[in-house]
Amino acid sequence: MTMDYIISDYITGKAVRNIGPEAVRQAFEKFLVDEKGYDKKDIRVDEPLVVQFKGEDYRSAIDLIVFCHENAFMAITCVAGSIGSYEREILAGARLVYDYQIPFAVSTDARDAMILDTISGRNVGKGLQAVPSKKEALKQIKSLEFKPLDENRKEREMIIFRSFNLEKINK
Repeated sequence: MTMDYIISDYITGKAVRNIGPEAVRQAFEKFLVDEKGYDKKDIRVDEPLVVQFKGEDYRSAIDLIVFCHENAFMAITCVAGSIGSYEREILAGARLVYDYQIPFAVSTDARDAMILDTISGRNVGKGLQAVPSKKEALKQIKSLEFKPLDENRKEREMIIFRSFNLEKINK
C-alpha cells in the first residue's frame, strides 16, 4: 500500500496530492526552471481543456504549458509510464487548448522526453537535452506561426484526446 501525501507544487505553491505522475511533474517543473532557464511565471500548471464528445463536455487539463512572449510555446504531459504512449494525447491537447496550435508538444517522464512539432506531428527531438531552453525559445518564437486548428479536424482531435485522457477527465 502506497502512502498518499500532500506536497507543495514547485510552480504554484499550491497543495497537490503526490500520486500517479505528480512526482514526474514536480521534477520536470524544477528542470524547466533550474536547467532550462524558464521563470515560474512562464509556466502554467493544469491548464483547463474542455472537449466535447457526443454532445457532452469533458473537463481535463494539460499538465504544463510553457509561455514565451505571451504565446504558448510548449504543451507538456508528465507521465509515469512510457512517454511514447502519450505522444498522441499531448499532440491533440496542444492542438485544442487554445485558439491556435501550441508549436511544440512534449511527453516526459522527467528522465527522457519526446518533442513533437504540433502542426506536422513529427518528432523533432528526443531526450531532456532536446527540450528547448528559454534562450532557444526566445529565438525560435520569432519565426513560428501560431495557426488555428482546421475546424474539420477539431472533432477528430477531441475524440483522440478524450480516448487517451479518460483517467484524467471529470465530466
